[in-house]
Parts: sequence; structure tokens; C-alpha cells
Amino acid sequence: MRFGVLVLAHLLATPSLAFVSLNNHYDYNNQNALKVSSATALQVAVEVVGATEIKPRKTREERLEAASKGLQVHCVGLSIHHADVEVREKLAVPEHLWNDASNDICAIGSGAVVEAAVLSTCNRFEVYYAASDPHAAMADVTKYLADRSGLPVSTLRKNLFMLSGDDAVWHVMRVSGGLDSLIVGEGQILSQVRQCYMHSAEEDGCGGKVLSRLLNNALAAGKRVRSETAISKGSVSISSAAVELSEMLSMQDLQLPFSESRLAVVGAGKMTRLLITHLASRGLEKIIIVNRSMGRPMELQEQFPDVEIEIKLMDDLWDVVGRSDIVFTATSSVDYVIDEQRLEENGLAGGRPLMLVDISVPRNVGDDCKNVPNVKAYNVDDLKAVVARNTASRQKEMIEAETLLREEAQAFSAWREALSAIPTINQLQERANAFREEELKRCTRKLSNANLSEREMEAVERLSRGIVNKLLHGPMTHLRKTESIEGKQATLKELSAMFRLEEEETNANGRRSSSRRR
Repeated sequence: MRFGVLVLAHLLATPSLAFVSLNNHYDYNNQNALKVSSATALQVAVEVVGATEIKPRKTREERLEAASKGLQVHCVGLSIHHADVEVREKLAVPEHLWNDASNDICAIGSGAVVEAAVLSTCNRFEVYYAASDPHAAMADVTKYLADRSGLPVSTLRKNLFMLSGDDAVWHVMRVSGGLDSLIVGEGQILSQVRQCYMHSAEEDGCGGKVLSRLLNNALAAGKRVRSETAISKGSVSISSAAVELSEMLSMQDLQLPFSESRLAVVGAGKMTRLLITHLASRGLEKIIIVNRSMGRPMELQEQFPDVEIEIKLMDDLWDVVGRSDIVFTATSSVDYVIDEQRLEENGLAGGRPLMLVDISVPRNVGDDCKNVPNVKAYNVDDLKAVVARNTASRQKEMIEAETLLREEAQAFSAWREALSAIPTINQLQERANAFREEELKRCTRKLSNANLSEREMEAVERLSRGIVNKLLHGPMTHLRKTESIEGKQATLKELSAMFRLEEEETNANGRRSSSRRR
């Protein structure tokens, strides 16, 4: 409740939020989130005030049922394009906790979020969710983000973006295709989207019918982009960009050629493996790996037999830093591994030049290391300078890739629109079956004197069902096969009018209301 009051008080004094309005357009070229009106922001804030109760998690069956009742896709989050690393690291979620986060989002507040999936990487934290009430759902998700990060609402306001409907679908497609990445066309994000999809589909996931289909389509889109265009040809990952950055600045910062620099890396996970891969392609002969245990570094020794890998445990960290020129950090630690105080305590302040390149989120290297005279410290945000020249050369591939992504986005939107036909199909079947049963009763009374056997009466009933099914087959097939969204909506309207389905639904609702009053 206190959070809601703070939000409301802040919004009364602030004219706008940096959320993207549900009806606004998202500018992908400039990567700017458009602002929502103060009236909308105030409405969201009021709803956040009441969004404090934790609801029981919906079952998978309930989510599947809800998928056919007007669920819309939304996306809220922050990325390297909108938010500094100081903010992103506050919301970072380890992969093994993605499902826990999505369950919390579905359970929090009003329970407006029916399906949810979390994608958390070095460069982005995004929540994909499905809901029929966008304002209540946004309030719930915003409350979760504020509670988790512990950040003031004013800070979140400057960094978050929100997309809805086709804009959200298009964003997910661009993410999977590598077009929204810092390194255009990089392949690691496709693997991460795949993990997001796999986790959401697990027993304890909150993917549901709509999000599972969206993420699956996004995977297919990402694969098409990389196989049918040259977008990933010669592309680099964050690890490769870190290598390029250190190579580019070694003479400037260290007065030493990159090829003569002594290298070390702290951590032995996936990012370190990619880092060594790119270093090896540049002729790396020797590197020191500092890690908490020996297992993973020894695996890397086996994977890179041509590189001399020296393994040290964390107890030897400062000895390794002291005899290295460039130190890369890539651990999963949520605390700083290297900061100004530790450098001073270990006698490394004011000595020979040292370059620290941090490719971790949360960061491993404190920002205060830049205060140390002989130290040059860089993090993932500094990689933008390395990849600026990369984007211009890939404009042609990006245009081709966007054409493929639009096809996949339209395919999902058409499928999503087809879900809206399910209630109409059910109504049509129910109305036709009601007529059939009514006429069959009349026929049965007339045939009561014909002394028909039970088997013969069953044959009459099967005949009536067969006639109704054949009559409905044409309209229902046409409804399912209509590909364009506009054509689907027009067909639904025609069928509803032709069979007077809306009138029947109104009468049914009236009968239910009358029954409740009695």
C-alpha cells in the first residue's frame, strides 16, 4: 500500500511517465519510448494502490481457457537502448529463477496477468505477458518491478518501456532476429529466446497458449533471419565486442600492443568460453582463468588445447590482477569482485596501467575503479562504441530480415485473431444443436405410434446430427481458413448476423439474470 501511495503522490507532481501507451506507436529506429498521458498514468497509479493482494496462481487449464477470451500480448521491460547498467542489474534474474519470477507476476495484485514469461540477459530484462485488462495488468507488472528492484518510481519511469498488441509482437520478433541487439545479428539472443520459450512451457512455467505460440513463432523467425539473410555473417557477440574494445584501446590505455598484453579472465562460464573463442581467433597463446572451483576451467582447457590456460582459484585473484595488463570479468556474482577499495588494499592503485573489461550483469567491477589513476574500467555499455560501425554495414541485411520478421509477426497475429472465432463457432454449434434437439423431440412424439425400435430411433438421431454437421461444415471451414485479420472479423460479423447469434446470447444472458433474481 505504501508503494501505491508513493506512486500516486509522485504522479500528481509529474506530468508524464516514460511508459509506452497501449495506443501509441513504438519508434524502433530511435529506440525511444513514447510517453503516456498524465490521465492514463494516474489511472495506472490508482490501480497500483489497490494491487497488493497476492492471488493464487492460475492453473494451466484456466490459462488455456482464457486464451480464447480476448487475451492480448504485452511487453514491459528495459534494455541497453533505454536503461543504464546500474538500473538493469537491479532487475536481473538468473535463468533458473525465470519461472519463479513469472509465477510471482501472475500472482501479484489484481491477478490481471494470465500468462507471463521472463527474459533476462546482460543487455535486457523483459516481461512478456498476456492479459485482457491492459491497465490492471500494467499496474501489477509495474508493482512487481518496483518491489523487486527497490528503485524509486522516478528512476523506473525514465527507463521502462511498454508495448502492446502488434507493437509487442513486432518487438519480440526483432529481439529474436537479433535486430534489437547491441551487436546486430548476434546469435546468442536466439538461444536465450529459446530458453525463455522452453521455461515458459515447463510444468511450473506460466506460458499458456498465447505466449507459447508467440515465443515459438519468434524462434522460427529468428532461425529464418539467420538462414535466409547475411545478417549474422561475421557477426560478433558481447564477448567478441569486448575483445575488439580491448584491442582497439590497448595502445591508448596501456601503451602496449594488444598482442603483447598479458590477459586474465575472472569466471569460467559461457561468456568466458566465447571470450576465449574470439581471443583464440586473434592468435591468443596464453591466458589465466580465475574461478571459485577447478571444474569448469579444466573443461575449457580440454576445449582449447592450442591455448595455454593457467588456472587459479579466487584466493589468488589479486596476484593475477597484479601481473596482468587486461582483466576481463564474467562471473555470476551479484556483488563487485573488483572495486577501488580492494585495488588500494592490494597495492594496485597508482602502479602500472591496468585495463578492466567487465562483461557481466550485474557488474563485477565497481564504477569507482575509474577513480584509480592507472586503471581504465569499461562495462557492457561501453561496447556501443565498438559496434557503431557494425550497424551501418548491415542495413541491407536488416531490411531483408525485417521482411521475414513481418511474415512471422503477421502469421502470429492471424492465429491470435483466429482465437476470437472460437466463441462464435461454439455459439453456432450450440444454436444449431438446440434447433436439432427441439425438432427431434417433435419428430419423436409424432413417431411414437410407429413402434420404432430403440436402434431405429438412434439412427434418426444420428441422421439429424449428420445433417446439422454438414450444414455447418462450410461456414466453419470458411471461418477457420480466412487468413487476413480484416477478413476474419468480417466473416465473424456476417455469421453472427446471419444466424442471429448476438440476439441469442442477449436472450441467454437475460434468462440467466432472471433465474438469479428468482
